[in-house]
Amino acid sequence: MGLAASPGIAVGKAWPIDRRRLKTPRARLEPGQVGPEVERFRAAIEAADAQLAEVREKAAAVEGAEHLAIIDMHRLMLKDEMLVNEAQRLIQTECVNAEWAVRRAIRKIKGAFSELADEYFKERRADIDYVGERIVKNLLGQATEVEEPPPDGAIIVSHDLSPADTALLLHERSVGAFVTDVGTRTSHTAIVARALEVPAVVGTGRLSALAVRGDWIVVDGSRGVVILNPSAAERADYEAARRRQLEHERALLATRDLPATTQDGVTVQLVGNIEFAEEIPNLLAHGGAGVGLYRTEFLYLARQDLPDEEEHYRTYRRVLEALAPRPVTIRTFDLGGDKLPVGAKAEAENPAMGLRGLRYCLRNLEIFRPQLRGMLRASVHGNLRVMFPMVSGAAEVRAAKRLLNELCDELRREGVEARVPSVGIMVEVPAAAQLADRLAKEVDFFSIGTNDLIQYTMAIDRQNKDVAYLYRPLHLSVLRTLKFVCDSARAAGIPVSMCGEMAGEPFFVLVLLGLGIHELSMNGPSIPLVKRVVREARASDGQALLARLLELTTAGEIEAEVKSEMARRFPGLLDSDASIGPAGG
Repeated sequence: MGLAASPGIAVGKAWPIDRRRLKTPRARLEPGQVGPEVERFRAAIEAADAQLAEVREKAAAVEGAEHLAIIDMHRLMLKDEMLVNEAQRLIQTECVNAEWAVRRAIRKIKGAFSELADEYFKERRADIDYVGERIVKNLLGQATEVEEPPPDGAIIVSHDLSPADTALLLHERSVGAFVTDVGTRTSHTAIVARALEVPAVVGTGRLSALAVRGDWIVVDGSRGVVILNPSAAERADYEAARRRQLEHERALLATRDLPATTQDGVTVQLVGNIEFAEEIPNLLAHGGAGVGLYRTEFLYLARQDLPDEEEHYRTYRRVLEALAPRPVTIRTFDLGGDKLPVGAKAEAENPAMGLRGLRYCLRNLEIFRPQLRGMLRASVHGNLRVMFPMVSGAAEVRAAKRLLNELCDELRREGVEARVPSVGIMVEVPAAAQLADRLAKEVDFFSIGTNDLIQYTMAIDRQNKDVAYLYRPLHLSVLRTLKFVCDSARAAGIPVSMCGEMAGEPFFVLVLLGLGIHELSMNGPSIPLVKRVVREARASDGQALLARLLELTTAGEIEAEVKSEMARRFPGLLDSDASIGPAGG
């Protein structure tokens, strides 16, 4: 068993790839060797950059190659002063060989990520390792890429895979599935696999040490199951399940271009959560009506310099033009707390409750101003909506809106075309939820971030195994909070979106219809099934269900009622989605 990283079933022959970490030699240099060693180090970096440029060119031929941006990020890391200067300093002052200096510098950079609570940012430590490993391999004269391409349909098994590995494998062959010993749902292998709809299971422990080339292997990416050397009966069962799944997916995609409209005429916009422009083709292929959450933190990862206005403008313009006239909701930097640039550290004992999100941006205008100016310039190229995260009161919203308007006036005085877009907020802090009736008068829309809202409401960290069982999207306190937010928005005449994981779970659709949510934002592959449930449902039935749920008391009672209702109204419809269940979201 491992972690379900990308849904789907694959049955094929194992193709193990040895990606175990190299042993790094350590040597003492004589004074006369220091200069040549620095040059050798710089040559290894130049070689790594050229290799990644070549990988990127090949990967660009793969439709929906979401990993291009990750490869670009790795190329930026190669030029990072914290890496280059630190490794060079160690060579010069401690007279150590370049390989050892690179390992030491990488260890120092990773230390900046070591205490982060956010799973996504923890995973970025692996990206730093990949960069260091590539430099060390060049220094040792070892091959940096997968030397022998696997046959079509092979199941790739490895301790870990770099973005370059993944890109080349997908370029060379039609890969059946990915299995890695390490990783999480936010590791690059998982992100790329989901974007390209390749089944994947990560975090299997030590499967790569057990698999031999040519072994039969079954991968169930929906349940996190991997079976090495399955019996003939198991293979037959999974092959049949795979055929059923593909038929089910084809049937769902038949509604790709149809609206998500209920039987009683209520239309819900189904849009996507994205992080890179390369995810757009996948989103559109699944019937996405736009973007409900475009995360911008990646622009700030693993770099010492701040992205300037021009970089923001080019990045956002690309996404807006690709989706026009569909709406694109760009969330301003959700930085601070556990999400700080490399080299910066939170001073607070509990950074997740400290200076982060909109609070951080208003305190750090050297970051915020270029982003807002870039957005204002890009807004003329499409249907932009700006969203502020981690809002707790009206004063913050007014300050951010005031700054947005001032910057728009500033750009126009400079003769630059700009437009103030629709402005919304993330409702993810209980304070914002409690003030929803007042905040609804300040903004053009709400977007409910259920992941944080549930955690803060229940005072639990869902990554903490001791309290994760308390993470219940259908807890009565959560339902009451959601209802108040939606009722407040309705009274003010503004729409409500939901962009947390709850939005992409078909199990919750009827409840969300009952709440009157106008837009659901999720990953692309989740859209077809959610759309089918919406199209076969009645909003009035959702309202009746919600009324019954609010009369119950425990989360268990509420979950049982929802499960019974969904099974009665949609018999068999949700059976094929293993991720669905009352503990989801």
